[in-house]
Formats: sequence, C-alpha cells, structure tokens
Amino acid sequence: MTFQQVYGYEPAVRYSAPGRVNLIGEHTDYNDGYVLPFAIDRRTVASIAQREDRLIRVASAFEPDAVHELSLDELDPSRMQGWSAYVFGIAWALREQAGADLSDRTGFDVFIDSDVPVGAGLSSSAAIECGVALAFTDLWELGLDRKVLAKVGQYSENHAVGAPTGIMDQSASLLGEQDAVVFLDCRTLDTEVVDLALEANGLEVLVIDTRVEHAHATGGYKARRDSCERGAEVLGVPALRDVSVEDLQRAQELLDDETFRRVRHIVTEDQRVLDTVETLRADGPRAIGSLLVASHESMRDDFEISVPELDLAVDTAMANGAVGARMTGGGFGGSAIALVDREGRERIATAVTAAFADAGYREPTVFTVHAAQGARRDA
Repeated sequence: MTFQQVYGYEPAVRYSAPGRVNLIGEHTDYNDGYVLPFAIDRRTVASIAQREDRLIRVASAFEPDAVHELSLDELDPSRMQGWSAYVFGIAWALREQAGADLSDRTGFDVFIDSDVPVGAGLSSSAAIECGVALAFTDLWELGLDRKVLAKVGQYSENHAVGAPTGIMDQSASLLGEQDAVVFLDCRTLDTEVVDLALEANGLEVLVIDTRVEHAHATGGYKARRDSCERGAEVLGVPALRDVSVEDLQRAQELLDDETFRRVRHIVTEDQRVLDTVETLRADGPRAIGSLLVASHESMRDDFEISVPELDLAVDTAMANGAVGARMTGGGFGGSAIALVDREGRERIATAVTAAFADAGYREPTVFTVHAAQGARRDA
C-alpha cells in the first residue's frame, strides 16, 4: 500500500526518522540522568501532502485498510486511539507543549511506512513521532529547533499515547549522526556527538530481536518509574541523577530492598554512561565490552526488566566471542545488542539462533545496524 493508493494522488514531500539503539544508559532518562543512544539505519517514512481544510488524515502500510481522521479543531488525547495517536498527538503537542498557534493552519494527508521493527525495543514509536514532528514544523513554518521537537515528541508519548517514557528516544532520532553516539544529559538537554568509530575498528552492532513484544504503556515500565520517584523522595533529592555511587550505602539503610535495587541500577548505570564516554574517547569501542555486560547484569538483577530470552541472547553472544552485549530498550522483551567483530558476526548470529531453538523459544530476528543520520526531509 502507498500514499497514492490510499489517497488517489501523489504526496508532496517525504520525511523520515530513524529508530534507535541505546548503547548504554537504560531508564536513566526519566531520572534526569545520562544516556548514550545512536540513530540506526532503519527508518520510518512519512509521506505527506497539505490539505485545504483543517483535517488530518492518517494511514499506514501496517494497517492498509484504515484511514484515521481528526480535525485540528478537535485535537485532544481522548479522541486519539491506536497507533494513529503517534501522529495526531504530535499536532496536539506542538500546540500544547511548544505553544504553536494552529488556529489558521490547514491539515495534512499522511501515510506512514517503516522498516523499524515494532516491539523490538528500537523505538519505532519515536521514529514516527520525530519524522512527523519535523514535517509538521517545516510545513507549518513553526521555526522550532530539534531539541524543542524532542520535548514535543516526549510530551506526546507521555500524554497523548500514555507511555511514561523519557526524552532519550526522540533525542536520538532527531540528533543522531553517522558512526556516532549522542551523549545526552537528560536534565539540561545538553548533547554532544561522540565518535563511535566502529567501522575503523572492524566492529558492528548486532541486534537480536527476541520477538518477545513489550508494551511501555502497561504496568512494568510505570512500576519502575514509580520506584525511582519514591527512592528520590525518600533520599531528599530532585531525581536519582543527584545520587552518587558513594551515596548507595546510605540509600540502602533508608530504602526497602526492592526500591534500593531499583535506585542502585539507576545510580550505577549513570556512572557506566560516563565511563563509556570516557573509554570511547581514550581507548575506542573495543574497550567498552565489560561496561555493556555490567549494564545487562544490573538490568537483570537490580531493575528486573530482562526476560529469559534476552539473558540467553546476551550469554550466547558473549560465549561466542562478542566484545560486549546487553539488552537494550525499556525491557520486558524486545532486543539485545552485541558488539561483535565484523568477521564473527555470522558465527554469533548462528549460535544465538541455535540456542533459541534448543531452549524452545521463537526464532529470533538477528541483523546488524549502523549509526546513522537523524530525522530529515527526503524529497
């Protein structure tokens, strides 16, 4: 299905935005901490044409028989349902969060297509949000920069979609650059592009999609966020970003065991992000493997967001020569990543697939990704 087949004419322009892989820094974003994601070479494309009325119509390749409609005069989360909320929510958030005046704007016909896997922890949702946000901002001539658009995407996902996520995914999708990671301070929103230099070092990132789908809007993610907020309140800090590794002994005395372990993950994960940036700059990507593994162990044991399939993927990759491996994304399913030598990629992929078969799990989808450019106008 294409834009032309749905609407009967050709689109005026196409925008695209990538999914993301988070190299390290999981669940730290909504704790005002640090993250280190990169945009990937899997993209969502929004084909768009402006209308003469105030209607936004949305269709997609993954729901080819449905066209969702909403007037700019009726924008409200209560009127948004299903995946189309990722599009309508952006228009609403541009008005509500960024203060855009939409009173004299016309609507759009929008068609979404994507090769970012859904439910794999690669942020297919942010890819939609960021491509649409850049398109609407350009076509409505709103003059908003990409850091503002990241906030718009997060606001939409939190309040229109109902998923309590941080700002990492949108920042990676909007600010990513080729063969580089985005070092993001989620409190100040200061960003720095750090060379990843995988190509020069003969390395690749292997994504192992367990095909165990997760849903951020459901309980597990929210429960972890609630634990973090409770921990910060007891410790008397604005956010867990303000707790250091040296503070953990005191935290253990004040918190119940579960809340302490949630706090310990965030505090040590923030430190691992800082250590990874320093290591990349000083020693290159081959030196970060132990940090990736420590991150996975923390998510498995302290934050308890891994699943057996993710653990098997990480363990098998490491046993077969990966430099480092960890689950990536919000958890409760999704994907693991493995940093691998280019010549060892197929061996590790084959070993992981065989291990899943032996365990009776669904066959994983295994593929490489490369750090890529962020959201852009394509045509």
